[in-house]
Amino acid sequence: MKTKFYASVAALALVAGAASAQDLKFPVGEGAFNWASFEEFKAANGNLAGQTLTIFGPWRGDDQVQVETMLAYFEAATGVDVVYSSSESYEQQIVIDLEGGSPANISILPQPGLIGDLVKKGFVSPLPEGTAEWMTENYAAGSSWVGLGTYAGPDGNSAFYAFPYKADVKSLVWYSPENFADAGYEVPATMEELKALTDKIVADGGTPWCIGLGSGGATGWPATDWVEDMMLRTNSPEDYDAWVKNELKFNDPKVVAAIEEFGAFARNDKNVAGGAAAVATTDFRDSPKGLFASPPQCYMHRQASFIPAFFPEGTVVGEDADFFYFPAYAEKDLGTPVLGAGTLAFITKASDASNAFIKWLETPIAHEIWMAQKGFLTPMKGVNTELFSDPTLRKMNEILLNATTFRFDGSDLMPGGVGAGSFWTGMVDYAGGKSAQEVADGIQASWDALK
Repeated sequence: MKTKFYASVAALALVAGAASAQDLKFPVGEGAFNWASFEEFKAANGNLAGQTLTIFGPWRGDDQVQVETMLAYFEAATGVDVVYSSSESYEQQIVIDLEGGSPANISILPQPGLIGDLVKKGFVSPLPEGTAEWMTENYAAGSSWVGLGTYAGPDGNSAFYAFPYKADVKSLVWYSPENFADAGYEVPATMEELKALTDKIVADGGTPWCIGLGSGGATGWPATDWVEDMMLRTNSPEDYDAWVKNELKFNDPKVVAAIEEFGAFARNDKNVAGGAAAVATTDFRDSPKGLFASPPQCYMHRQASFIPAFFPEGTVVGEDADFFYFPAYAEKDLGTPVLGAGTLAFITKASDASNAFIKWLETPIAHEIWMAQKGFLTPMKGVNTELFSDPTLRKMNEILLNATTFRFDGSDLMPGGVGAGSFWTGMVDYAGGKSAQEVADGIQASWDALK
């Protein structure tokens, strides 16, 4: 495998040529991997020797090492020579390469909206026939993932263009098991139970939540995640989809009610560490630290899977800190929705090797090899979850596999001026005391101004 680098990326070791079984991190046939899927794929695609597959993606550093390990197995099965490239400005570089007529065979992005723009301009080829049907059957909440990768092409007709691979989970609540045990609290299974626990902690003289929206120029984004999760717990997936497209207006009563659901936690002085006034000024990186104070400054913190990076040094996830699924309302019958993000692979220069790579992503082994390393989650139902190297990741993956609906971070699907602009600032204004209706009206006005 060859790795291409841009000047801004620190060089890693270069692995030249197609990998053999002897080069592989996990020798073929050893370990509890789905080796049958490897052999079946090899039997169907092992005649591609001499072809080169170029892949341009977002993964650098440790993630680049992980993906290159997975790609070595694709090389070993097919004989294809894979050249992986990345850049610190990978989003811009992919567009430059496409517009300049020198695209990679496979491009990978975590921005569905940008992919949709590239599809509309004719830069992306539809995925092989049958891919959408495969995903519907083999991914948990499969229709959600198919919807994420489906776009209108240059002719206006929709097709499946982008294969979701490697997911992130945002619908998590972090807590200290020791603090819960000391106070006699149990992990809530429903939103009704979560609200009851919030009230009980207050009645016991404690503070239920730590919430911080501070993030420099991006201040406000943590609140958008709260609202997105609440949209999924109070409205149908179809309403969520209409909302991120502005077919359901931002100041619709359904959206205003979801903002107020967030406010029930964040705008009550008794519910949040430092009082409601501290929410907008507390940095999101500092906000979980109250979980570990003695006595605890708070008992719960809603944040995505990355937040342990900002826990106090030496914190062991699974012991000192743990998490549970941010629950759905039992009474609303909306299943178990999960908010998250992830990366999508799409064909920007068609070839036999390109099509084979998409088929490779349908094999359990293409997921398991990365699972057995670190930093990888998948909604694929056919994988052996015992292969996760980290029990925390295995537990997060169970949330993905139990999802009845998956939806991508809504602010990332909206136009930048809204999703990374007025939505952020509007949530800061709301935390500061403005009404949900006034804030929603302002965000809708900003969206109208973009049209």
